[in-house]
Amino acid sequence: MSRTILYSRVSTTDQNLDHQLTQAESAGFKVDEVIADHGVSGVSIPLAERPEGKRLFDKLRHGDVLVVRWVDRLGRNYQDVTDTIRHFMRQGVVVRTVINNMTFDGATKDPIQMAVRDALIGFMAATAQSQAEAIKEAQKAGIAFTRDNEPEKYRGRKPSFTRAQLDLMRDMLAQDAGASAIARATGLTRPTVQRLRDDLGAAETVLAKWEKAGEQEPAQ
Repeated sequence: MSRTILYSRVSTTDQNLDHQLTQAESAGFKVDEVIADHGVSGVSIPLAERPEGKRLFDKLRHGDVLVVRWVDRLGRNYQDVTDTIRHFMRQGVVVRTVINNMTFDGATKDPIQMAVRDALIGFMAATAQSQAEAIKEAQKAGIAFTRDNEPEKYRGRKPSFTRAQLDLMRDMLAQDAGASAIARATGLTRPTVQRLRDDLGAAETVLAKWEKAGEQEPAQ
C-alpha cells in the first residue's frame, strides 16, 4: 500500500514545522507520516546526511508520494536537489510540491515529457540555490553595514581585559596556575578569570573584534 510522506525542514528557530504540515493539508494532501529535520542547513548538509533525511532513503518505496513545501526543503544546493529527486524517481517515488503543485514522476517514457520534467527540476533546484546565495549576500551586507555604521552594536560590549592580560592568563593556565594566582598576576578579578577560563575561545573572539577596530583599552 502506497503512503504519502511529508518531509519538512527548518533551519532556524523562528521557522515552524507544523506550518508546513498545515500548508500541505490545506492544499489537499492526505499525509500519512511526517519526517522532519530541525535546525539543519539546506546548503551545506545534503539530504542523505541529515538525521531524519536519511530515513527517507530507507522508508520510501515504489508507489509512495514524497511531499515537500517546495524543493528548497530538500536542499539549497543544485547538485544535491537534482540528484535527490532523480534518485527517488528511479525508485518509483513520486515527488510533489505544495507550492505550485508540481509533480515529478519517473514513470513517463515520453522523451518530450521527460525533457520538460528534467528542465523544471533543474530550474527549481537552481532557484533554490540562488535564493540561498542571495540571502547569504544580504546577511553579509547587513553585517558589513552594522560594522561600519554601528560599531558598538557589531562589536558588543567592550571587553574588560586586554590582550596582554589574556595572553598572560593563557600562559599561567598552561602551568596549572589557579584562579587566585592568575587574578593577582593579571590584575583581573577572580570571577573574571573564572569566566574567561571557561571559554577562552569566546574571549579571543570578542577581543579580536575590538582589536580590529583599534579599540584595545579595557572598559573602566
